[in-house]
Amino acid sequence: MMSLGVATPNAPGTEYDSGMQVATGTVVGGKVVVEGLDLREGENVTVLTQESEQEVHLSPEDEAQLLEAVAEADRGQTISAEELFARLDRAR
Repeated sequence: MMSLGVATPNAPGTEYDSGMQVATGTVVGGKVVVEGLDLREGENVTVLTQESEQEVHLSPEDEAQLLEAVAEADRGQTISAEELFARLDRAR
């Protein structure tokens, strides 16, 4: 399981929570089981699933941008969550 804590700003007017986590789990008996993640009873979560049969088609330009972004992340050239949200706010 991978878990990544992300601190995000919780400024008025934003819909982002101040404590996001990313985790992977497995469906067991129709329920999602995530090992090592402590969730409170009744806590809201979002579940994204991988569809193995769905293909994504990218243009050569989009593929090049994606590969460059992955390479930047691999080199550690990332920004904080605060900077990401500030950029998104400026883009509005």
